[in-house]
Amino acid sequence: MERAEYERLAALDRRLWWFQGLHAEMAGALARHGPWSADDRVLDAGCGTGGLLVSLRDRMPAMELFGVELDGVAAGVAQSASGRPIVGGSVNQLPFPDASFAAIVSADVLCHRGVEEMTALKELRRCLRPGGLLVLNLPAYQWMLGEHDVAVHNVRRYTARGVGKLLDSAGFSSIWISYWNTVLFPLMALKRKLGWRGEGKPASDVVLMPAPVERLFAAIVALEASLLGAGLRFPFGGSVLATAMRP
Repeated sequence: MERAEYERLAALDRRLWWFQGLHAEMAGALARHGPWSADDRVLDAGCGTGGLLVSLRDRMPAMELFGVELDGVAAGVAQSASGRPIVGGSVNQLPFPDASFAAIVSADVLCHRGVEEMTALKELRRCLRPGGLLVLNLPAYQWMLGEHDVAVHNVRRYTARGVGKLLDSAGFSSIWISYWNTVLFPLMALKRKLGWRGEGKPASDVVLMPAPVERLFAAIVALEASLLGAGLRFPFGGSVLATAMRP
């Protein structure tokens, strides 16, 4: 991503309502496949500036957490924020031995223009131990590609069906998929379709809104995370959440 976007992430990746929802979804997916112990090594693949690592550290302190990040500055910020080891490297060629991790989480990484989808998924599978868990979050619907995606170098958005096919082709099993950010999706779609018209430099959606709006939106996505945790799946939404296992 551009340096300005990493700076936005560093400032807001634990404060913005969307990140709070994302972290709740990812942590909830891990918890559903627990319990996890100190012997269970967990990797955040493409950890950015470390917001998810900090959230997982605080929610699940027993986990032995690691990160891998291509951008050196972001990796330094992530290590400082989380206190966890961050390794420089690409998801296209992970710098870890086979079967290194009990679980791998990856939030909005496969969608980046520098990532080779199938290569990255096979690398994630290689680094999971047999029976290990993969938790993915990805942006939904190619028709929603817009200014935010241009700003953060996303070139792909996904459907639940498409993610399922990718995971199956990469050799994963026990695949579970749902959309989320469903209640607010109409507002998101409206903004994307009525927003940027290609004039000037694109900017991402990583912007803090007025405090009452932040609290309301955070409560909505927290409720969705609770419903997913109870077994409900959403038929549409702004993001796709998936879990899968290495057989």
